[in-house]
Amino acid sequence: MTSKGSRPYQGPAHKAFANRSNAANGARSSAHEGAAAGAGAGVTVPRFAATMVLTDLRAGVLLDAAFERRVGPLEARDRRWTQELLWGMLRRRSWIDAVLETRVKGGIVKLDADVADLLRIGTYQLIAMGSVPAYAAIAQTVELTKRRHGIGASKLMNAVLRRIDRERDALEPLAPTDAIEALAQRYSHPAWVVARWVERWGMLDTEALLTANNREAPITVRPYGILHDALNAMLQAADVATEDVPLLKDSIRLPAGVALTELGAFKQGMMFVQDPAATLVTQYAAIAPQAVVADLCAAPGGKALELSRTASLVIAADRNGSRVDRMLLSLGRVDAANLAPLIADARFPAIAPVDAVLLDVPCTGTGTFRRHPDARWRLRISDFAVLGDLQRSILRSAANVVKPGGLLIYSTCSLELEENDEQIEAFLSAHPEFTLEAPPIGAVPSSVLDGPLLRVLPQQHGTDGAFAARMRRAA
Repeated sequence: MTSKGSRPYQGPAHKAFANRSNAANGARSSAHEGAAAGAGAGVTVPRFAATMVLTDLRAGVLLDAAFERRVGPLEARDRRWTQELLWGMLRRRSWIDAVLETRVKGGIVKLDADVADLLRIGTYQLIAMGSVPAYAAIAQTVELTKRRHGIGASKLMNAVLRRIDRERDALEPLAPTDAIEALAQRYSHPAWVVARWVERWGMLDTEALLTANNREAPITVRPYGILHDALNAMLQAADVATEDVPLLKDSIRLPAGVALTELGAFKQGMMFVQDPAATLVTQYAAIAPQAVVADLCAAPGGKALELSRTASLVIAADRNGSRVDRMLLSLGRVDAANLAPLIADARFPAIAPVDAVLLDVPCTGTGTFRRHPDARWRLRISDFAVLGDLQRSILRSAANVVKPGGLLIYSTCSLELEENDEQIEAFLSAHPEFTLEAPPIGAVPSSVLDGPLLRVLPQQHGTDGAFAARMRRAA
């Protein structure tokens, strides 16, 4: 199925998982020691780790990767606290900046970028983290600022945070007169993104979307190698509250603060995390039983794992070796079967034609802003052109990997027409051998179908956003 130029992993997944787990444990230990040493006396390790994550974000590192690097080694309680601080601040950044604008001489834009971020996380602790005493939020942030920028910056930090603490009952900033700017400030999204959405959906639906994006994403898990009811009973026996998921009968929703990695069912590989929107993509794909499937943009591997439930083989490919390593860890934890991880570029897939190809292409991720709040601040208008070219290239190449009579499934976690509908229209126009095909009746709830297309919207369905199109190649 693969060429000699590709680099598949050899041997059982559980052996590779064990080898990489040992290496990962050593890395976590070293990282924890480094974080503790960096924090030093007077500053807690979680706060120091949070500052390092923000440093990474300014350097272009994605939030999840930075968090895993800096915070992953900490204890579960400290990880949870640091995540609440970072994700919460990023979800309210524009509003916080508006609060600070009139309390920092010259405005926050005049500050060093690191000082500005320290001020934001200090402010967030004061106004939104009820578990943090005001004196601790102020003293710790001031000490961090002193260490990183000297006594002058720490005096500024102290004065501003103390003022915010005194004025906490009158902090609401003046709203801009422009309605879109006002929404952008209130819900902390770039104004140009809000303007796009208002043009498409109107003010009310856009406000509902912005509200959904600022809610904490719940943890949703899928059973693996165990029946839903048995897993549900196991979780409840561990004093974990569980809920049904409206759009999916087999998924289980867990409380947001649960220490997932400490649960026996997780350690034993009986479940994996997957948002309902991602699961709906695989159910919409409706791959025939015993088919051979290529997932050409597979990392982190959740969709490939879902497809492997019925497929005879799923080739889970990604061009990034480190992402394939992490995927192998995830697949090894659940002792996944029928899966072949592979390092391969989706634009040049060294794979012989197969029954079905899934393309979960790189995209702007506008449907996952609640889960990745840093993405809203990284997004640029130029990204649509750059990613659009990449998506078209991957689609053209993937068409050659589909057997006659086979399926090509294109999906994104974007809400944008340029990355979704327009890509499909252009592809079908250039490839008349493919036709758009609706999924079998009952494959997914009708509420997530837009004609033959899958369209999952956060403001309507309470999940991440997702889009998918099934295209059948002529026999």
